[in-house]
Amino acid sequence: MRRIAAVLLLFVLASPAWAFDTYRFDARVIAVGDSTGKLVQAAGHPARIVQLQNEYGAVTGERWEYDIDGKTVGFTIRNGKVERIDEGR
Repeated sequence: MRRIAAVLLLFVLASPAWAFDTYRFDARVIAVGDSTGKLVQAAGHPARIVQLQNEYGAVTGERWEYDIDGKTVGFTIRNGKVERIDEGR
């Protein structure tokens, strides 16, 4: 019984991480793997675009940040596609 309770607890604690594979803008949903064009159609242009660089200073992607309802939602963009979605940063 303890093992089942521990597994359920881990499942509950890990579930919020799954929610960051998508983000809803009104009736439109953006998911990891969607194009930047779809993101712009759903959310408009971002408030900020930050270039992401590797340790040598080469640009490896961008972070598009939107200010929504008092929080920042960030989309990591690489090769023209959404690679990661972060809320509240």
